[in-house]
Amino acid sequence: MTTPENCPALVLNADYRPLSYLPLSLWSWQDTIKAVFLDRVNILSEYDTEVHSPGFRMKLPSVIALKDYVAVERRPAFTRFNVFLRDKFSCQYCGEEHHSHHLTFDHVVPRSKGGKTEWENVVAACSDCNVSKGNKYLHQCGMRLLRDPYIPSAWELQENGRFFPPNYLHDSWRDYLYWDSELES
Repeated sequence: MTTPENCPALVLNADYRPLSYLPLSLWSWQDTIKAVFLDRVNILSEYDTEVHSPGFRMKLPSVIALKDYVAVERRPAFTRFNVFLRDKFSCQYCGEEHHSHHLTFDHVVPRSKGGKTEWENVVAACSDCNVSKGNKYLHQCGMRLLRDPYIPSAWELQENGRFFPPNYLHDSWRDYLYWDSELES
């Protein structure tokens, strides 16, 4: 039997899109039940697991949608993970795709030469390429970028996140996470 602790709810915005893909917007069963009782969400799908009190029984929601739309931030935070997400977890020098723990980020213009740690100067790089480039300009080491660094939109990061799902996805979530993917026959 599944315990309530193993029953998070996928949270969708009022437009039925996930609030975020990475990290996936999930609420604990306690926060979900509270939102249901405060009439802030619609229940779209449920687990078989129930919670109950002496006079009440309820299946735990597996997918909920907010009743009020929450605007998504337009400019995403500059974080290591968001740089990897913008660059689709691929080294921007060799093009190889890697897990986040095998990626580093590289300053295109080295910090020692005045380069800043900002969206327009940082790219995802594998360790081998980062070491090869070292503290040099690209023309000095004979390397080229596959794509120049830029500030992504929050929407773009969300779209990229759809291609890198977390390890665990409950079956009831799949229709809401990949709404424009081709249907299986």
